[in-house]
Amino acid sequence: MSEYDYDLFTIGAGSGGVRASRVAAAHGARVAVAEEHRVGGTCVIRGCVPKKMLVYGAHFAEDLEDAKHFGWDIPECTFDWVKLRDNVLSDVDRLNGLYTQTLENHEVEIFHERARITGPHEVTLSSGERKTARIILVATGARPHVPDCPGHDLGITSNEAFHLDAIPKRILIAGAGYIANEFAGIFNEFGARVTLINRSDQLLRSYDESLRDRLLQISMFKGIDFRFNADFRKIEKNADGSLTVHMSNHDPLEVDCVMFATGRVPNIEGLGLEDAGVEIDEKGAISVDEYSKTSVDHVYAVGDVTNRVQLTPVAIREGQAFADTVFGGKPTTIDYNCIPSAVFSHPPIAAVGMTEAQARNELGAVKVYTSDFRPMKNVVAHRNERALYKMVCEADTDRVVGIHMIGPDAPEIMQAAAVAVKARLTKADFDATVAIHPTMSEELVLLK
Repeated sequence: MSEYDYDLFTIGAGSGGVRASRVAAAHGARVAVAEEHRVGGTCVIRGCVPKKMLVYGAHFAEDLEDAKHFGWDIPECTFDWVKLRDNVLSDVDRLNGLYTQTLENHEVEIFHERARITGPHEVTLSSGERKTARIILVATGARPHVPDCPGHDLGITSNEAFHLDAIPKRILIAGAGYIANEFAGIFNEFGARVTLINRSDQLLRSYDESLRDRLLQISMFKGIDFRFNADFRKIEKNADGSLTVHMSNHDPLEVDCVMFATGRVPNIEGLGLEDAGVEIDEKGAISVDEYSKTSVDHVYAVGDVTNRVQLTPVAIREGQAFADTVFGGKPTTIDYNCIPSAVFSHPPIAAVGMTEAQARNELGAVKVYTSDFRPMKNVVAHRNERALYKMVCEADTDRVVGIHMIGPDAPEIMQAAAVAVKARLTKADFDATVAIHPTMSEELVLLK
């Protein structure tokens, strides 16, 4: 008989926690999970998945207009936000059930309550019940950051955006990262007047400058307004229910909704981490080694709470590697190089590897190949929007070190292209590959 109630107790049932718990159980561990909200975490419940469904819905606004140029007689269309919202939330319920079922099928015990570390190998549930475990895994994720300014409580975050009663007529979105740009595109296509403000003068700082500039140009053409170098001063509620936003370097703006998309903060509060001796870094995240172990030998952490790379597939890989290392007898680390990513803006962006600026700083001499073209569908639809593909290569070896794309279906195309970059293929390998014509993806093997 083990001296502990469980081999593994996981705090948090998001993408990383679910994968770690399931795989650990498959390795023969006795596992329990505590989740105070819903099983599935940010991505499934209030992030990537429902957001992508809204992106699909938003695309129909332009597709229905474009269809007329392809011979379709489209009658006057109206948009029902409540129907889309409820259909999306219904599918979130379905996914929540599937994630729960996955854990139950692996005989993982689920506690639908909060848990905190209260001693060596011990956690206490919000009900007061105490449990012991040989290993404790913290996978509590992150939450939207809300600026500390007067009236900040009048705004919403991406969490609440999925539950709005109606699309606001005028919305101000604070931030310039992927969440801000994605929701700016969504609300704009749904008919809202969108203003995006940012403290600096740049969008999507981690992406290649050429793509950032192209997205800004297209977004402005679509009617999205941008205010740069703008810091919040205060938000006031008016008698008619509207909001007046005061900001630096710009005139006040009256809107119906303010949405904060200004980054995400690791969820470390109330977990008993400091009392347990778990080290927290200067950014408020849990410090871990390459095997996701914290400063306490029996406490591990994966996912956004560690603030390594805040992407769902990364959290899943970290959870898998943790379980294989600790319970599978197979020490496994994660390679954080060449992680592909996407921004589901309108149009979307996708990237893998180094930007041109990063490559020049790190490698010195580089060769850059581009294709700036108008997708065939846009030509027939009389839409002047242009796609841009960019390949960055090491000058001496011809090795492809980065690919960057903005245009229809860029994320779908990038997944395959990322394999080539990860495999350290060269520009000659791309050139030697026969194009699939006519497609947008063929531009990758025709770059000049």
